[in-house]
Amino acid sequence: MNKYTISVLLLFLMISCQTTKEETVGEKTKTNPTDKLLSYVDPNIGTAHSRWFFYTPAAVPFGMAKLGPSTNGSYGNEQGWEAVGYDQRHQSIEGFAGLHEFQVGGFLFSAMTGALKTVPGTLEDPDMGYRSRFDREDEHAQPGYYRVKLKDYDVVAELTATKRVGFLRYTFPETKQAYLIMDIGNQLGESGAVKDASVWYNKEENRIEGWVVTYPEYVKKYQPEGEVRMFFSGMINKKPTTVGTFLKERQFKDSLSIQGKGAGMYLQFSTRAKETVELKMGFSYTSVENARLNLGKEAGGLNFEQAKKKATETWLQELGKIRVSDTSEVNKVKFYTGLYHALLGRGLASDVNGAFPQNDGSIGQIPLTEQGVPSFNFYNTDSVWGAFWNLTQLWALVWPEYYNDFIQTHLAVYKNSGWLSDGLANSKYVSGVGTNFVGLVIAAAYQSGIRDYDVDLAFRAAYENETRYRDRNEGAGKTDLGQFIKQGYIDYIPGWDTSSEGSGFSVSHALEYSYSSYAVAQFAKSIGKDKAYKELLALSENWKEVYDSETDFVRPRLASGEFLKDFDPFAPWAGFQEGNAWQYTFYVPHAPRALVKEMGEEKFVRRLDSIFTISEKTKFGGEEIDAFAGVKYLYNQGNQPNLHIAWLFNFTDHPWLTQKWVRRICDEFYGTGGIHGYGYGQDEDQGQLGAWYVMSSLGLFDVKGLTESNPSFQIGSPLFKKVTIANGYGKTLVIETENNGSNNYYVQSIEVNGQPYGKHNIALSTLKDGARLKFVMGDVPNKELFNSWK
Repeated sequence: MNKYTISVLLLFLMISCQTTKEETVGEKTKTNPTDKLLSYVDPNIGTAHSRWFFYTPAAVPFGMAKLGPSTNGSYGNEQGWEAVGYDQRHQSIEGFAGLHEFQVGGFLFSAMTGALKTVPGTLEDPDMGYRSRFDREDEHAQPGYYRVKLKDYDVVAELTATKRVGFLRYTFPETKQAYLIMDIGNQLGESGAVKDASVWYNKEENRIEGWVVTYPEYVKKYQPEGEVRMFFSGMINKKPTTVGTFLKERQFKDSLSIQGKGAGMYLQFSTRAKETVELKMGFSYTSVENARLNLGKEAGGLNFEQAKKKATETWLQELGKIRVSDTSEVNKVKFYTGLYHALLGRGLASDVNGAFPQNDGSIGQIPLTEQGVPSFNFYNTDSVWGAFWNLTQLWALVWPEYYNDFIQTHLAVYKNSGWLSDGLANSKYVSGVGTNFVGLVIAAAYQSGIRDYDVDLAFRAAYENETRYRDRNEGAGKTDLGQFIKQGYIDYIPGWDTSSEGSGFSVSHALEYSYSSYAVAQFAKSIGKDKAYKELLALSENWKEVYDSETDFVRPRLASGEFLKDFDPFAPWAGFQEGNAWQYTFYVPHAPRALVKEMGEEKFVRRLDSIFTISEKTKFGGEEIDAFAGVKYLYNQGNQPNLHIAWLFNFTDHPWLTQKWVRRICDEFYGTGGIHGYGYGQDEDQGQLGAWYVMSSLGLFDVKGLTESNPSFQIGSPLFKKVTIANGYGKTLVIETENNGSNNYYVQSIEVNGQPYGKHNIALSTLKDGARLKFVMGDVPNKELFNSWK
């Protein structure tokens, strides 16, 4: 155990051992801090219309094994992003899936009694298959653990996990017809069509093993020759009386193996009343042998209760790195649930021995340390589109070791394939939105002092991502990059396609490429690459080529160079990916003061303030239950291109409006219900919206995404009475407020380490060194303070 780990554990124990007193008006009540910390996480928040990877309570932070119930995961996913998996409005469960990632889903396990069924059935007619009805009062979810009673069978199902091993425990009634169902070869979640599958049973070892090969929709688009492979090896604590296989409805009794699309296996048991059957499953993305190794190394001697205890301890340790004290239980639930999602997403894809899937289909090997353990972990990931306004800022402050591994992951893919990929499904290109911000994320890591990787390789990968356009691999995104570089803008071609000839999202792409060029330019400057710096800095000015000064909107340009006529700034998708001109006009995060100057400060502030005033009426993103509810509105907190906009007032003469509107967004966009959670059924994208709430409630955010040579956070409106953070550098950061409250969102004064502070930002380096920030709050702006911020 290293010194850093010891210091974090000592801090955690010290805080945990204090008598926490949840403060309420007029009284103080003693509570158990450990129990309360987990109780503030509600995995069921926002589960109406949620994505496949969103609801996986039985998992550990950044883990591979992510178990959760599935209500409609078997329904297919035509375009690869639809909301399937678990929906709190549904009333039956088809089973429990073992792997949940972006474009990755596999291994549905279930249990039943009575006449055997080997298809899941439907929500409309659960009796068609092994699906079971359930009651909400019989369901419990917390970080690392899930339990539900399957009413149709009087079976209690429980789930927990280690990093690479999933545990399932079923408590049966007395019956001779108790079944475990292993549905291996059918499409699940975002996995795409199944190409092949196999499952077999080893009678001597009482072991079940298998694999599935899938063809996700985003792999089909961005790497057509690719596929995603998943493997498992499982042990059962009770010998079955009968083993059989199936291909959908067709059942094969006494069959010990089967291969093909739709392949599955069932195990029959004779059980006493309340007898438990435990199944633990090692997973791998490389081989059955490594799945077996993962199972043995991580969980060979563990039973369900021991695994649950370890999962709980892991979550307490990670969530406990940020300790919140406040009178508002609701805000603490929002905070810790958001933090939970930020730590849950983008999970492990390498094995205990360092094996990991390569882009070209081979198996890679992570170098081992002198102690014989992998020198870094390899991860799957959704697109990093917008992640620099939430996840990477949180990682840089509290989880830099994960951020470093994330960079190593993308560099491993670059070394194998020659390109960076915005999103990864077992190393396969899944670009998400067809752009690519990985270069920016790498640059921000370097500027944040996170550099335990080959820096020269990292710069080359980032530089090429911004400038290399000839024969560009579609999986690397930015196939319209050539026009951006050669003419400064991208030709608008109506439709949904992007190519070297232009794009239906031409304006938003030009703005994004300008921003990422700036980020990598600063990286170049920091390591002495002066020629590259000047080249990239010039490209970062291209946002001006799509800015129409007559209307003060960004606007599509045609091949002729003219701005598009009959222009509607409310129109989504017409030159703008997942947004419109009202929203994207503010997408100049690398040069906010230049944008303010271009529009005129008075007009900029007036327009932006009115946008939020109107948008508050729709809770800042629309109240329709839809992933794209807000794309046609003035503002859309539910989607990445908007997430920096409320912070732009800090670059004007009205910085207090950032404090007002960020606080209002935290209060109104974010909810604590199944439907009103992260907006209304909007796309949380593996922790992005949760991490935005975490950073914003701390009162810290960087519009530039930590891309400057000395990155800093702009100051907002801290939400809590006191927050104690064990940062990722062995130091403690304390943020406390005085006179805070629901309407007291304006900062009156700031102290840093006991000294008055008069800037609108604070350096990341200061926070890394450990600091105490004290804010005095009030219900009206202190304009004298804000004048000092200019």
